[in-house]
Formats: sequence, structure tokens, C-alpha cells
Amino acid sequence: MIRIENLSKSFVLHNQGGALIPVMTGANLAVSCGECVGLIGPSGAGKSTLMRLVWGNYLAAGGAIHIGATDVAQATPREIIALRRETLGYVSQFLRVVPRVPTRDVVAEPLLQLGVAQAEARARAETLLARLNIPERLWDLSPTTFSGGEQQRVNIARGFIHPYPALLLDEPTASLDATNRAVVLELILEAKGLGAAILGIFHDEGARSTVCDRLVDVTGFTPKAAA
Repeated sequence: MIRIENLSKSFVLHNQGGALIPVMTGANLAVSCGECVGLIGPSGAGKSTLMRLVWGNYLAAGGAIHIGATDVAQATPREIIALRRETLGYVSQFLRVVPRVPTRDVVAEPLLQLGVAQAEARARAETLLARLNIPERLWDLSPTTFSGGEQQRVNIARGFIHPYPALLLDEPTASLDATNRAVVLELILEAKGLGAAILGIFHDEGARSTVCDRLVDVTGFTPKAAA
């Protein structure tokens, strides 16, 4: 479902005379349906860079990133938007939403974009919010006022509300207490059971051992001159 082939990435330092810094070369990786692959490596090794390339926020210098039938490295902006709406989900560490939008609608939005009726989308959002222990009294408030842990759980609810065939997870259990951490791990295992191909960064070793089928060290994708 996720297939990365000979992927490379460089950054241009415009404030340093346009110096070209290669940060990734020859990356090859595949994630099958129902499999969770964890990215490991020291800080700065390229874990987040790889995730942003797959999500389409970074433009690849070469190679291919296949999500189903779409090559993100060659896709148009319109194709990437469609991919994110229907096929590729992403749970980041940070919640970015329009201020003053109620939490239940923030979570329901991915379903509304797919044409799900508002009542059904909100009901499914409320079920996830309750499961992630977000108090009902907060559902009509904007999550921009929430604590960091509450915002993370809203982000998780939003990311899991639709059964995406492919899913990117960036530290989904960071800063969570034991109870909510367990809920998130259950959600990941359930997504795997539904056939999702999951690529994630997990610094939590316990979480890795629970949900990951295998680990990939991204230092193997680092150009030797930049290592």
C-alpha cells in the first residue's frame, strides 16, 4: 500500500549562497496492508523528513512514493488533496485548526469532506472523543483552548475517524497518561486489523513493541557525506 523507491531529498540553503545539502538518498521501503512499520534513528537522522515526503509537504528530489495508485512524488496538488481526503491519514503531534470551530466539528470534518451526513459524522466524532476521555462539556468549545494532552487526543480522534487505507503516525502516544496511551494503542491495532498500512515514529519503546511489526533505521538512507 505504501511503497517508497530510490527516494532522495535535498535542501537548498538560500541564506548561504544556495548551498545544496543532501539529506536522503536511495531510500526504499514498503508497508503492506495490515502492517505497522516504525521508523527509528537518532534525532536529525531523517524520520520526520521521510514522513513529510510521504505526506506530500516536501518535494522529493528523485524517486517515487506510491500510496496505492498515486505517486506522491509526481502528483499534482489536486491529486494530493484527494489522496489525503480518501486514502492517506496523518496524526501529527500538533493540532492545527481554525479557531472557534467546536471540537466535535474539528473531529467530524474528514467525514464531512467525504459527504457523510452531518448527524452521522458528529455521532462518530462524539464516540471517539468519549473513548479518548475528552469530557463532553468540552465538545462545543474550540480545542485551541485545551491542554497539550487534550489537543493531542483531539488530533488522534480526527486522524482515526475515517478508516484510511494508509496512515502516518508521528509520536501518537507522546505526553499521554497510561489510560489514554492504552486507548491509542487499541485504535492503532484496530486500524491494522481493518487492513491499514501504517508508517510511524514511536519513541515510546513499549508502544513500538505493541503495534509495530518491524522497525526501519532511517540512518541507512542518509548520504555518507552528510552522516
